[in-house]
Amino acid sequence: MRKSEGLADESVSCLRAALGQLRDIWEEIGIPEEQRLERTQVVRNYVKELLAKMIAEEQSLKNRLLRSIQVWRSQLDTLCQELHLAPFEEDGEATILELEKALRTQVEALLKQKQERKQALQALRDQELELCDLLSIAPTGLCTNTVPTLEDLDCFRRHLAALVAEKEHRQAEFVGTKRKIVLCMEELEHVPDTSFERDVVCEDEDAFCLSEENIAALKELLQQLEIKRAQKEALCEELRSKILVLWDRLRVPAEERESFVTCMAGSRSRTLEALQLELNRLETLKLQNIRNMVEAIRVELVDFWDKCFYGKEQREAFQPYYQDDFTEELLQQHEEEIARIKLYFQRHQELFEAVCKWEGNWRLFQELERKATDPSRFTNRGGNLLKEEKMRAKLQKTLPKLEEELRGRLDLWEQEHGQAFLVNGQRFIEHVAEQWQLHHLEKEHEKQERQLKKSRQIEEEMMYGSTPCTPSKRRVLGATTPGKARKLNATAATPNSTIRSALGGSVFHSPVAHPPLSGSKSLRTPCRTAAKPSRPGRLERNKENVSQLNRTALSARTFKGFQI
Repeated sequence: MRKSEGLADESVSCLRAALGQLRDIWEEIGIPEEQRLERTQVVRNYVKELLAKMIAEEQSLKNRLLRSIQVWRSQLDTLCQELHLAPFEEDGEATILELEKALRTQVEALLKQKQERKQALQALRDQELELCDLLSIAPTGLCTNTVPTLEDLDCFRRHLAALVAEKEHRQAEFVGTKRKIVLCMEELEHVPDTSFERDVVCEDEDAFCLSEENIAALKELLQQLEIKRAQKEALCEELRSKILVLWDRLRVPAEERESFVTCMAGSRSRTLEALQLELNRLETLKLQNIRNMVEAIRVELVDFWDKCFYGKEQREAFQPYYQDDFTEELLQQHEEEIARIKLYFQRHQELFEAVCKWEGNWRLFQELERKATDPSRFTNRGGNLLKEEKMRAKLQKTLPKLEEELRGRLDLWEQEHGQAFLVNGQRFIEHVAEQWQLHHLEKEHEKQERQLKKSRQIEEEMMYGSTPCTPSKRRVLGATTPGKARKLNATAATPNSTIRSALGGSVFHSPVAHPPLSGSKSLRTPCRTAAKPSRPGRLERNKENVSQLNRTALSARTFKGFQI
């Protein structure tokens, strides 16, 4: 049983007790029954009116709660729509008072959330306006009167983060560019003369508008200053190079050069003026020493002609080189020619270096080829013979590859320039072919000379006889083994022994021993028969071979001399 029901029963009991006391009082007083009935009717009406009034008040409270619930429901639906939230789910078993309280609490929470979102949006908009004003860009069209969603706020924050990153990027770019501009202005001794230059150099960095136009103008200003600085540096470098050339040509003493060393670096106005004054002074001295200048340029010309592999005709094409009338015009012609040949060498330096590399490898290859035919190389120690053979084999492989690579590059060069690439007055490919041809002719000549020498040696041995010769060996200091000595003597004394070799490196005994040409003492065999004359046919064939070899050697030397 509820407490309220107990209180209601207690109230009824109190009312009954009160009516009973009233009846007792009326009984004691002696009020008649009719008056008692009237008085009881008054009590009943009073209690009834009081209860009716109380019931009306409670009903009014209920109605107010119901109206409040309706209002909270309406506000809650609106807030859920504005905040993009799911509708509020009511508790079906809740009383009117609980429902009203729940709805009121939920509405208050959503109102607070709505206010927080609008405040966050306003704060973000304030930051955006500040950044957009600094970056000189238009803000987003997001209205602050509407309630933003959480996604809108997150998107806005990402937008602000991008603006902050752009600001930091532009700020860093501005600071770095400003530093370079200030450095360029200091080197150029340039004073800011426009409002933009003063804003960049003199104003505070935070006050500078980081718009795209200002950043572009800033880069353009830096580019202009760098171009001026580069032009000034190039001018100073050109003056320095001219001064160095004139110093060398005029043979200026080292003491005089050292006094000017402070002006050989930097590009400030004072340095530029000092360089120009020194160049003017040297130009005056140059005119006073034209002969020495021309001769110095000619030495330099020869050096560059060698580097560019100029032939005789190409060198003779510059006729002023051979003139002896030393005038200012002649000096000017030489200076123009040395400038032209330097530029030509610089443009094709890689090609000249490749040709020079081939020339060096070719000379090394020829040197190794000559060493390969030298008999004294077998007495070499320290493994040099093996190294030379490996190097020679390597060059035999690398030279054709290098020639093929150069042939491709030179074909492209000749197609591009419409002229032949000359080395010592002839096309490089022809030059390489001629070198190989001379090399093969020389090898053939050496081979024929060896064959001729061998045939002569065989002929002499057939006519006069010879003593056997064996390659010398290292011997330990001491006496020779007696057995071997007796064997050698026995072999030397045999008259009919003949040793032959397919390589022609051994020496023969003739059937009839003849005294040797030298005066050294040796074992002699009594001459029993007369010496046989040499065969005329063989001698005639040897003479023809000798004459043919002489002609081949002569033609090879003539061809080689023409190439040189």
